[in-house]
Amino acid sequence: QHPPPHPSPPSPPPPRSFSTMPAFTSGVEFTHVAREWRLKWSEDGDKASLAAVQKVLDAKLAAVKAVKGFVNVQRVVCGGCHDYKVITKISAESFGDWEAAGFAPEAEFLAEVKAVEGVTAVETQTFTLESL
Repeated sequence: QHPPPHPSPPSPPPPRSFSTMPAFTSGVEFTHVAREWRLKWSEDGDKASLAAVQKVLDAKLAAVKAVKGFVNVQRVVCGGCHDYKVITKISAESFGDWEAAGFAPEAEFLAEVKAVEGVTAVETQTFTLESL
């Protein structure tokens, strides 16, 4: 008689593939979600509102970078249309936790920039963000 065969080790979980990633529809999968804070700034006072908004962001950057699943943060400034945007990219799997936490430090950032003279159209938006 032969000894009983050794049980084979358990199979590792399959690697995550596009078919198991979140998707809007076939071919539109994503692994990251971004939260955008945007506003309009004014030329008044030698662009004082732009300088003030940047100081608010500078004070919040450490908290933004500490968000679970953080990937990167980008700042977009348009001198022609006076847009100022902050886009924080995190892993899709961490998004629910950040959303449940109110996208902290979002509330403080928004309140502080709304108080800056010359700042208007303060808004937020959530979207997926992938490098292709």
